[in-house]
Amino acid sequence: MGYRYLALIGNGRQSQDRSAIRASLEVMGVPRDLTAREIELFAGAETPVLQLPDGSVVVGHLFWRGGSRVTDSAALATFVPGSRLRMFLTERCWGEYIVLQPSGSVDSGWTITRDPSGGMPCIYSLSAEGGFITSDVGLAVKAGLYRKRIDWEYIARSATYPYQKAQRTALEGISELLPGYSLSLTDAGISTEQSWSPWEFVSRWNRYTNPNDATSELRRAVTSVITALAEVDQSILLEMSGGLDSSIVAACLQESNARVVCCTLVTPVPGADERQYAGLIAEALGVELQTKVLDFERAHFCFDLESSTVSPRIGCLQYAIDNVMGPAGAEHDVASYYSGSGGDTVFSYLTNAAPATDALLAQGLSAGAAAVRDLAALHQCTLWTAGWLTIRKLLLPPKQPRSAQRTFVHPSAVASAPEPHPWFLAPADALPGDRERVFGLTDTQIYRDMAPRGADRWLRMPLLAQPVVETCLRTPSWMWIAGGKNRAVARAAFSDVLPLEILNRRSKGNFVAYLGAFYQRHRKEIRQFLLSGRLNEQRLLNSSALSRFMDREDLPMRDRVFMEILDLCMVENWIRHQS
Repeated sequence: MGYRYLALIGNGRQSQDRSAIRASLEVMGVPRDLTAREIELFAGAETPVLQLPDGSVVVGHLFWRGGSRVTDSAALATFVPGSRLRMFLTERCWGEYIVLQPSGSVDSGWTITRDPSGGMPCIYSLSAEGGFITSDVGLAVKAGLYRKRIDWEYIARSATYPYQKAQRTALEGISELLPGYSLSLTDAGISTEQSWSPWEFVSRWNRYTNPNDATSELRRAVTSVITALAEVDQSILLEMSGGLDSSIVAACLQESNARVVCCTLVTPVPGADERQYAGLIAEALGVELQTKVLDFERAHFCFDLESSTVSPRIGCLQYAIDNVMGPAGAEHDVASYYSGSGGDTVFSYLTNAAPATDALLAQGLSAGAAAVRDLAALHQCTLWTAGWLTIRKLLLPPKQPRSAQRTFVHPSAVASAPEPHPWFLAPADALPGDRERVFGLTDTQIYRDMAPRGADRWLRMPLLAQPVVETCLRTPSWMWIAGGKNRAVARAAFSDVLPLEILNRRSKGNFVAYLGAFYQRHRKEIRQFLLSGRLNEQRLLNSSALSRFMDREDLPMRDRVFMEILDLCMVENWIRHQS
């Protein structure tokens, strides 16, 4: 299961490739195909396809804003092709989909639009002669449409900024259509256009002014999204962290008819054991909490990769988690995986003075002073400290979208800036907190790439669904720290369905100790892996700095520099598996 499609675009000169594509796609099951106006679409048997009378095609799951699924093409048929249909879908619908639309003009051509959540993968390779658009570059490789070539300039940026999302990928000739963007293919050429922007929803004319409105709309949006997805999936493995975000997802699943299995992870070292809290949610759902041990044998720094990866995304932790959750999904015979991924970002978990600064700039001294009091309570500091941090935030230059990791990158290879993302272009009047919230959303766009188990079952991240994100963006940053609580609006919205122990939590476990112990166990092998690898061969590593650090027997308390080494392993491993 999981979305699988390939659209072949050409002018007849690629006809010899079509039989190879059909043969390749047979491994997915019997493909459905659609041929019209020089485009041929193949979709896996489990991938929904909705064809409209004008020739447009919606691939994936599409829902009305009210929560019901769009299954009747007649409901969309009254809208003319082109921008009006795209506008209708972004304003009146949501989901995990792409839309392929024939040009409404006399010129032949197509427009492909990807949903704002990025739930449907969409990469492409196009030229004047044609090309392809697909969910998985591996399909194009198997069909003989593409041969992998590494983009070393992109890799150099990945060494400095390892978790970046951009239109460009680490494979030459392969681009990604970013969420909320449209790709136009006409006789005039190939171009992209933004169909949805997060900046629209943080603007002052869209901003909630009443906290009660924000709270009720958030409850409605999250509940509606989760119940709609659960109606499709019917059997779910809920990945429980024990924190607020996954607990909210669990609370909403109580309103569905789906069969839910709750699963949490524990590690051989302290720091990630959340059974105390995850058990409370499982009990509320009336199910037994499944506990899986993330032992050190599950984690590796050199491992096989799914063919779909077009950039380095899967590190040793992601591989280990997938190594546990993937079999758990098969064991319990579920259709999908659910998680609270992205909750910290969409629920505006800002750990600095930006919310108080936003309140001061947007609403003046009185609102700014109230937000400073909330900030002081949140961080348990004095009013003077909170006030000084707010003014300091006001006077400092805007925070950059990404932080560079330079410690072990060769000085000549350190990238001066991350690969550009269109959401980095903030409006001139953007508030500091809103800048950080939107920049944070770009980070969430890689979450699906980090979980290859989504190729076998639906991978749902409902807190990143379009209606939820829009509601959260409309809620100003200072409302999220009301009463000195982080994610305050989310806590208020679900206060009647969450156990008090979870509702009042201020912290959550993490896997840092697990990764530190893994690094120490495999330090010598990792050192050899990197120093004998392709990154070093390309003079992208500062080998002397790497050797000095890795020759140390100890790992100082709270020193997380080793995480940069594990990130370099992620990049090196990806490179080695592209031949």
